Amino acid sequence: MFIVMVAAASVAFLLYENELGRMRDTASRGSLIANLDMGPIEYANSGAGIPLLSIHGAGGGFDQGLANAADLVGEGFRVIAPSRFGYLRTPVPPDSSPAAQADAHAALLSKLGVPKAVVVGISAGARSAAELALRHPDKVAALVLIVPALYSPTKPISIEVGRGNRFAFWAVNAGGDFAWWAAEKVAPSILIRFLGVRPALVAAAPQAERDRVMSFVRSVEPLSLRFPGINIDSVPELHEMPLGEITAPTMIISARDDLFNTLPAAEFSAGKIPGAMLVVYDTGGHLLVGQAQQVRTAVRTFLAGAGLIPSLATTTSMSR
Repeated sequence: MFIVMVAAASVAFLLYENELGRMRDTASRGSLIANLDMGPIEYANSGAGIPLLSIHGAGGGFDQGLANAADLVGEGFRVIAPSRFGYLRTPVPPDSSPAAQADAHAALLSKLGVPKAVVVGISAGARSAAELALRHPDKVAALVLIVPALYSPTKPISIEVGRGNRFAFWAVNAGGDFAWWAAEKVAPSILIRFLGVRPALVAAAPQAERDRVMSFVRSVEPLSLRFPGINIDSVPELHEMPLGEITAPTMIISARDDLFNTLPAAEFSAGKIPGAMLVVYDTGGHLLVGQAQQVRTAVRTFLAGAGLIPSLATTTSMSR
């Protein structure tokens, strides 16, 4: 029995080492470094069309920013996806606040010769997206905030602390690559719940959606390369931004069953930003499971209404 256990552990460790090596290799490809006044910023630049700045959430990086844009916005954009402070090859500067990150976003756009972009901020990425619209309004053609981890005066962003989440919190706080990898293989429902989605919702979803969720779970790996950024994002947003000063056309999206409880912040922000459009789904959780196509249609309809892309009716007519 002891020999069998040792052999099984050895095989598991070899699989882990091989997969971790591939993950590290993948995370090191497909991105560039922009040397800005505030320091180096990693980013990816993909596609053609109207510029779109895709700002990832906690546990992300440029790779997650690209995937988010593809899943929730669709084609026809030049996607610029930075790794925020502490993620992958972007170091943590002395000032890692959302305001400083917004200044880095603006500097990156200027470095790339992009005068203005559609800005999509997801989860914790919504903080610097909103700050960008406040601090550099000339850079923001439209603002889309999805499951935003913003300020709410009544119900702050939070997640329940069950046994599974305590394990996931431990893995994240330890920067534990092996712990996250092992949980993905043995008990993925723990990580799915930790990412703000009820596992039963994923289990009942079509295979394509289950694959999308598991792809997101794997996108957090290697955890150790993203831990400094996760540490920054773990500090809750406790101060209210002057959202009433945002002038860009704004859309905010959330779900009632988001285990991170982003709906109160979404509703509060929509009430403060002039003319903001609020879209709320009854189900979907923090990853908007089962709603990706609806979100894509809603976002594109919003951008068409703002005159930034052709309307869906025009696109359909032209394709006939």
